[in-house]
Amino acid sequence: MKQLPTPYGHSPLRRPNSVRRTTHIDMTWPDGEERPMQFVGCGRDILTTEQDHPIQVLVQDDFTASVTMDRKILSIESCCRRCDVSALAGFTGGAYLRAVLQERFPDERKAGTPLYLLLDDLSGASLIAGWAFTQRPGYVDDFNIQVVEDPSLRQTMMNVCLGFAEGSTSLSGELGSTTSERCAVVKSLVNPEDPDGWPVMAEYCETSMRRARRIDVWPEGDVTRAEVYFQDTASRADGSRVAVHEYCLQATIDTVSGTLTRLDAEPHILPYPECPNAIANLDRLIGTPVKELRTTVLKRLARIEGCTHLNDAVRSLAEVPVLANYLS
Repeated sequence: MKQLPTPYGHSPLRRPNSVRRTTHIDMTWPDGEERPMQFVGCGRDILTTEQDHPIQVLVQDDFTASVTMDRKILSIESCCRRCDVSALAGFTGGAYLRAVLQERFPDERKAGTPLYLLLDDLSGASLIAGWAFTQRPGYVDDFNIQVVEDPSLRQTMMNVCLGFAEGSTSLSGELGSTTSERCAVVKSLVNPEDPDGWPVMAEYCETSMRRARRIDVWPEGDVTRAEVYFQDTASRADGSRVAVHEYCLQATIDTVSGTLTRLDAEPHILPYPECPNAIANLDRLIGTPVKELRTTVLKRLARIEGCTHLNDAVRSLAEVPVLANYLS
């Protein structure tokens, strides 16, 4: 089992002749923890032609939503005029929501827009949002990463992914690790030497949760290279952020066929000791057209064959062909 945490640090400097997509969703409780969450999401694609040149913003999407703690979308809106996201009001975060997105917004999915990636993250972001409360004053030092103790809930959670496989520490009660041991304070995603690498992100001292992604794409000879980064963090009262999930992936794609020829994943922060072992199964995806990874990952790395958050990171590689087209 890989020893974690090993925080990634600042984002790397943008490469010349590259495209970068960043998305982040901030979750806050402006009216109190018993009231609905406020979601604010932003996704942006930028082109970097030469080192030190100003960025070229290719597309920028956003959304705001009010979501209950049981993950029901009360309202949602976006400045994007390509589609009417308000149609998602009334639906609940989960696997079914992703089916709704595919049905309601096929053009956004086909175009691989930042908005679609943001909306696709509603399910996962709403699921993890409550972890933010563990980082409030009074919880930081004493809170243990949750072991599922309720028998009925344990039965429901068992084998949903590798981290909750039967006999795992998350279910057995033998964890013995505190939040401070399995999670870690992380640096800003913004590299001080590259402040344009991310759009402006809000700073919080009050309770908040953030899901952030970065996809860098660049040509290298007759292949296309991609680096995919994924992180879930909560804020602390001093303004710092603590990560509970953090992955970085390196992918090589045959430019002509669009198939995945190599995939390496580095887990940096994960809550349970078993979670990092999921990277052993990534070879099952080699030879897959990357544009099909949204569905292929869910078939080949289902349940205890994969890690929920690793799968989420790999699925976002489906955006690479869209981003690579900007370089053409």
